[in-house]
Amino acid sequence: MFHLWVTLVSLCIYAIAQRHHHISEQHQEALISVSADFTFDTNSQIPLSEEPWTSKYGAQNDLGYSGPLSFSHFSYRKCLEDASAPFDIGIIGFPFDTTTSYRPGARFGPYAIRSGSRRQSLGAGRGYTLAWGSSPSDFGSSLLDCGDVPISAYDNAKAIDQMEAAYSTLLSRPVFGGTSEVYKEKTRAFSLDGKEHPRIVTLGGDHTIVLPILRSLHKVYGPVSVIHFDAHLDTWPPKGTTAQEGITHGSFFAVAAEEGLLTNTSIHAGIRCKMLGIEDMQHDDTVGFQVISAEDIDDYGIKKVIEKIRERIRDKPVYLSLDIDVVDPGQAPATGTPEVGGWTTREVKRILRGLSGLNFVGADIVEVAPAYDNAEITGIAAADIVHDFLSMMLVDEPPQPHNGPFSNIDLVS
Repeated sequence: MFHLWVTLVSLCIYAIAQRHHHISEQHQEALISVSADFTFDTNSQIPLSEEPWTSKYGAQNDLGYSGPLSFSHFSYRKCLEDASAPFDIGIIGFPFDTTTSYRPGARFGPYAIRSGSRRQSLGAGRGYTLAWGSSPSDFGSSLLDCGDVPISAYDNAKAIDQMEAAYSTLLSRPVFGGTSEVYKEKTRAFSLDGKEHPRIVTLGGDHTIVLPILRSLHKVYGPVSVIHFDAHLDTWPPKGTTAQEGITHGSFFAVAAEEGLLTNTSIHAGIRCKMLGIEDMQHDDTVGFQVISAEDIDDYGIKKVIEKIRERIRDKPVYLSLDIDVVDPGQAPATGTPEVGGWTTREVKRILRGLSGLNFVGADIVEVAPAYDNAEITGIAAADIVHDFLSMMLVDEPPQPHNGPFSNIDLVS
């Protein structure tokens, strides 16, 4: 009798389960059917202009502190999987920090820089400055935020390959070709294939991200010169018991030189780190760099610093890499290897203006680690420097000084 009851109960449970499964399938089919057939033309179905909000206040514009997070409120696409929006200059984030030697955290740099850019609102047309006498949007280039690359946090070899693949992908995309008649091509003259290529501004990430970037650029332009703003040389010989261990944010330029990615006419700006000795400088010379120290700005002045950088680069294709630690930690504390005695943000911005007109093929800002920040001052500084990158890459020559109540005879010699 007991076995009969067990059998009956089992049959009942099975029947209930089957009926539930059948109902569930019908429900899913109904949802799929609704999703497939559901279309709704809001423009014709809903009188937006008559609704309380639109009739009184108009468009739902983002404020400086609202809306989706993109650099300076640019249009945003995940460009690696969406090629529907061509661009002339793209912003890409490389959230990578697993080759740092001291404080990690720069994987959050792209987020912090975008957050620091919110008040700029260049994407909404607010980009004119007295220092430049123009806005990056004045030059007819299509500007787009391409999101972040999903980089492995566990395998450095894979991460470096991912960054190279991502950068090469964007670099090979067709350019938008300008939004107005003032647009000018910038890279066709020295690209190996004779084509115009997009230019990328990369938000790091620790400084090792430059190695895969240089590998990508080499495929399009051959060896390039580098203008390197940093407190540190980053040309130390690779060390370690494995090849991958030797690639760090302090050795990547040496690796790039060994691979033939650099010309012999690169230059550092803002160096002030501790070294083992003069042999570090001697090795740096073999990698192809000249050095402008942080103190040189006091001894020779900003104009001479600009002049010497331009003399070193001349008309070669050039990549600009800026480690935020070139700025004094009193003004940009959120970085992995801070060094006192750095340049001010105003000095860095002034030098960048003076480099306008060089043949830039790309730029980056790296080593922003917001966990060490205070009131977002480093993220805001980094974002403003990226704004300068855009103008620097678009204008044909350094802007003229602002006049106001002054004349040229009043200029500091």
